[in-house]
Amino acid sequence: MSAAPAPLPPYAAVVLAGGRAARLGGRAKPQLEVGGRTLLARVLDAVADADARVVVGPPQPVPGDVVLVREQPPGGGPVAAMRAGLAAVDTDVVAVLAGDLPFVPAALVTGLRERLTADGVLVVDDAGRDQYLLGVWHTAALRRAVGRTEGPVPVRRVVAALAVTRWRPGRAPGTPAPWTDCDTPADLARARAAAGELGWG
Repeated sequence: MSAAPAPLPPYAAVVLAGGRAARLGGRAKPQLEVGGRTLLARVLDAVADADARVVVGPPQPVPGDVVLVREQPPGGGPVAAMRAGLAAVDTDVVAVLAGDLPFVPAALVTGLRERLTADGVLVVDDAGRDQYLLGVWHTAALRRAVGRTEGPVPVRRVVAALAVTRWRPGRAPGTPAPWTDCDTPADLARARAAAGELGWG
């Protein structure tokens, strides 16, 4: 008999749920609904097994066991948000996800955790683009990287100094990509249509 795989180390999850969503009329994007649930709720479901879940953004409805923190300065961008979220993390491993990913499954987060051998591992989409806000990291390495920055800088520049593994996950034909986000009204409409085809809501 083969030995059972070693359990994965515990992890925390940091979900970035700020931004002004200017292209969506300035509405609170994480609170928009897809398939009868908010975008934020769907992302939090994907990390339901995390030891701690931290949402970074303005005051908004979150479950009682979720920590809500604010980046400094407010609206300071994803790197500032990552820095604020990591300050609330005490596990050695952390998942960092955008708060507008309605189709990210828990299995994908587990797959990332299984592939964490360097400083971090992130998803690569079908076009070969790195999805910087869909990854799992060694907390200390990511904390050092974001701590070296000042002012608004792109996430790609911050993680460029880290040893990062890329993973292109497979998915069933016709299913929405886990990196599908909702930046524009058209994105949101497509996500809602796809959710309807899945029978959500």
